[in-house]
Amino acid sequence: MNPIRAILSAFRNYANFEGRASRSEYWWFYGFFVVLLVGLFVASLVWSPTLLSVWVAYLVLMAPPLCSVTVRRLHDTDRSGRLAFLGFLPFAGGPRLTRLLTKPGTVGPNRYGPDPWGPATEGWVQHPVIPEETEPESRQIPEPPPPGPTACPRCRWEWPRDALFCGNCGLNFASVDT
Repeated sequence: MNPIRAILSAFRNYANFEGRASRSEYWWFYGFFVVLLVGLFVASLVWSPTLLSVWVAYLVLMAPPLCSVTVRRLHDTDRSGRLAFLGFLPFAGGPRLTRLLTKPGTVGPNRYGPDPWGPATEGWVQHPVIPEETEPESRQIPEPPPPGPTACPRCRWEWPRDALFCGNCGLNFASVDT
């Protein structure tokens, strides 16, 4: 999920505490939240202490979408949203919650809903199929030379023409210009 879609999705679902949120949705929104929070705080310190009230208002307005996306992210890992309260515990609570939020989500549907990245079935999100890339010509295996013994360019050990590696020094013959 790209950053703009993740942020908009969190705002659209600001009161939705059901369902699941992918890691990218959570972390893009969280990054957006932190960058604006730090920016407002620095601006309030630099320009005017009255901007501190704007900072507090920002925290109040951003609390619902941040809480909902956190609960949905925990649901994606098949855990209860009540674990979001770990963030309020001193010392160990924040790191434990962060560890839970960074875990990959369960594959397929779980008790909280369908997989946000799952296959397109009823109620699931359809993701575009990326075609497989063909290997560049430099990575393709060259045609083997005609049969007949020759000498390794590195150690001069005689090897069969159709060998891929030197049996003595291990040189990859596909990488050697003949």
